[in-house]
Amino acid sequence: MKIAIIGTRGIPARYGGFETFAEQLSKRLVTRGHQVTVYCRRSFTTPGDVVDPRIRRVILPTISSKHLDTAFHTFLSVVHVVFTDVDVVLLCNVANSPLAWIPRLFGKPTVLNVDGLDRRRRKWNFFARSVLFLCELLAVITPTRLVTDARLIQEYYWRRYRKRSTMIVYGAEVPQGAAPQGSDKLDGFDLPEGEFVLYVSRLEPENNPELVIRAYRQVQTEWPLVMVGGNPYDGSYIDRLRSLADGRVIFPGAVYGKQYWQLLKNAGLYVFACEVGGVHPALIEAMAAQNAVLYLDTPENRETAGDCGIAFQPNAEDLAARMINLIRDADRRQELGRQARKRAETVFRWDEVAQNYEALFSEVVTKKGEDCITEQP
Repeated sequence: MKIAIIGTRGIPARYGGFETFAEQLSKRLVTRGHQVTVYCRRSFTTPGDVVDPRIRRVILPTISSKHLDTAFHTFLSVVHVVFTDVDVVLLCNVANSPLAWIPRLFGKPTVLNVDGLDRRRRKWNFFARSVLFLCELLAVITPTRLVTDARLIQEYYWRRYRKRSTMIVYGAEVPQGAAPQGSDKLDGFDLPEGEFVLYVSRLEPENNPELVIRAYRQVQTEWPLVMVGGNPYDGSYIDRLRSLADGRVIFPGAVYGKQYWQLLKNAGLYVFACEVGGVHPALIEAMAAQNAVLYLDTPENRETAGDCGIAFQPNAEDLAARMINLIRDADRRQELGRQARKRAETVFRWDEVAQNYEALFSEVVTKKGEDCITEQP
């Protein structure tokens, strides 16, 4: 099949979960013999990037604005893709649902991955949330198939809209040949191996970096807190976080590739504080790297981590107490890490994710003669 992936910032992954998803899925699909095109944003990718040469990239311009970036680039991508010979379009992000019908008019079935309930993110104002709610409504109408990444999100679309969706989780995989936890040197980081607290996320309010910093300030420890992530749309928010932090907190910015995995494998404790979304790639990657995980107690995070992490309530006192307990208990950290890695290897496998998408694409391509805008299959 000829497959197009639209709606992410592109590959290589330099932003968030959808970009990691696009990179991991595309390289597995081309290995299975398919032709894959990933649409990329010019502000996040360059022609000289090192990517799998079997994957075709189409780099198009965008408007680097929090509210216009996704919509503008996806519109250009959709206009481009309808004049190609691709068989099926994978559209990422519920915000792109208003455009999902266009490829279908040109005989190209469209699969929409809605991720979580994006309208609940605190970064959006009332108008943006209203638009995203409309996108959620359109998501049950405009694509050929709807994909959810967590059971709770799947149940939400069925309970609220009576819309059936295909649930396909994300994957996590320690890079091939990577050494066990603690054995990879921390190139470029002056950190004590196995004795630092790690947080990885975009530095945005709904990911609760402020909560993590406030809790850490209550912890008497020599372990540094490493806050990995950035915010390309709001640098002032990062300045605010720096002003809240004490001298033990390190802000290395966004980190990817080998150094990212070195941080994961050498962390003594991983804190995950995202409150919105389905299955978060950052959480399952921490699990795959055999981290002891503290996670914000939400239904989606509980579904992801199961019994392989420790949940904390959304207040600094509870998180601080649990940090202290785990920092002091090496045996408990090791046991949690072993359980987390086993769960990641069993439940969140990229090869299985690719196989499930391949089957879904094959189904909609086979039935594309039955696809129409007014009657959902």
